[in-house]
Amino acid sequence: MPYIYILTNKYNRVLYIGVTSDITRRYFEHLTQIHDGFSKRYNLNKLVYYECFEHMNDAIAREKSLKRKTRQKKIDLIESMNPQWKNLMDDPYGSG
Repeated sequence: MPYIYILTNKYNRVLYIGVTSDITRRYFEHLTQIHDGFSKRYNLNKLVYYECFEHMNDAIAREKSLKRKTRQKKIDLIESMNPQWKNLMDDPYGSG
């Protein structure tokens, strides 16, 4: 199932938006820093937002749309689902 997701670091200072067909595998790749790049450089290790889609082309369109939004719009989106900025891999519903 296709997903878009937003990762951040321990201090919630950096936001990374990505798209994947396997969110668990992709999160593990970010967490273990097996690829050089943005997420490794900024130690992005918290999944704070995601959306799932039926079709990959819809997920890609959403990813591109989110990347064009202001930082504040991205923060508002995250806080609409996950007001405490918890790692959703630990707490998938952002509750408790």
